[in-house]
Amino acid sequence: MAAFSLPSWLSRTFGARPAQAWCRTALASETSLQASVEDIATQLRGAGPADLALVFAAASYASDLPRLLPLLQEKVQASHWLGCLGGGVVGTDAGGSPHELENKPALSVTLLRLPGAELHPFAIDTDCLPDLDGPADPWRALLNASAAPSPSMLLLVDPSCSRINDLISGLDYACPGAAKVGGVAGPHSAGHGSLLFGDQVVRGAVGCLIGGAWQLDPVVAQGCRPIGPVFDVEQVQRNVVLEVSQGQARRSPVAALQSILTDLSAEERELVKHSLFLGVGRSNFSLSAADPDGPTSFLVRNLLGVDPRNGAVAVAERMRVGQQVQFQLRDASASRLELRQLLTRQQRRNPEPLAALLFACLGRGVGLYGSADGDVELCREVFDQVPIAGSFCNGEIGPVDGSTYLHGYTASLAFLVPRAEG
Repeated sequence: MAAFSLPSWLSRTFGARPAQAWCRTALASETSLQASVEDIATQLRGAGPADLALVFAAASYASDLPRLLPLLQEKVQASHWLGCLGGGVVGTDAGGSPHELENKPALSVTLLRLPGAELHPFAIDTDCLPDLDGPADPWRALLNASAAPSPSMLLLVDPSCSRINDLISGLDYACPGAAKVGGVAGPHSAGHGSLLFGDQVVRGAVGCLIGGAWQLDPVVAQGCRPIGPVFDVEQVQRNVVLEVSQGQARRSPVAALQSILTDLSAEERELVKHSLFLGVGRSNFSLSAADPDGPTSFLVRNLLGVDPRNGAVAVAERMRVGQQVQFQLRDASASRLELRQLLTRQQRRNPEPLAALLFACLGRGVGLYGSADGDVELCREVFDQVPIAGSFCNGEIGPVDGSTYLHGYTASLAFLVPRAEG
């Protein structure tokens, strides 16, 4: 059958892939870095020059990390190189099957050819961030790129960065229309950073603005399901919630939780002991929206402690009076259900992504699902051909209700898709 491609203007209008776009992936798990690089080169033999190479390496290669990009660049051609070290690696092997490789040597390389893309890689010194109360221009200057209309942003942060939340807030300030997806790289004891940029290992933050004919569609799965009603926060001190209400009834958060426990199953009450979180509403208007299947406006946060004297709870988030909250339970079935629903919704929006990137919490994987490849298998149920790559992170970056956050226990995905005009 002869090859067929739509005219470029028609492809962009209707979101079809621009002609000659391609994705090539490779996954290796040799004990030595050199052997894994050789395996990767063999799998990628014959691939033409790529626009962007994404490299994800397991922490077991930390001591050899400065050798990685120079070794790869001897054998593989790409205009831009970006990646990080992780607590585990996500990649797609030579047979086209995606895998999550945890606690073992692993190297994942993805090559992307993106006709019409506007790619602007950047590296940020996070020790010298601008003032969040100042103008946005200094934040835009960190990206070394003009403020393109609504670009996407891939963002990777070194674990040594002490101002991750400030960085994310500042980049939202600089590029409010950009969908930002990524994660915090894995720590190690070697005397260098965990990020890969160009041909170097660096600290701080690295990333790439992706615009023009392409964009990243984010999917953020927080892995929890709600229990009990939605409460309004009535009294709060910084991150400590002192009182909540439901209708006219006011009580402490612990008393509210106790009223919920009576309606839970024995299995759910057991989960409360070690897998209880609090969903913090980002927008009361969104929470009351008519679409029950729409994306959640709850930001799931850890419960840090309980004051038995007054029933208050400490939350890993600055709280305010008037916010809505709901207790959440995290388990494998809830995680599967949520991710499957979110992926199905994404498939309806754009059924043929060129590639998918997965930044998953170290608390997911085998520890959550009881077996390997839990998130990538769910992704392949919905997108049966898409190549998947990424990393297990120490914090995942992705949007909730229009703003970008640092998450935990989350799967933050980015689907690379053509950008429709208009």
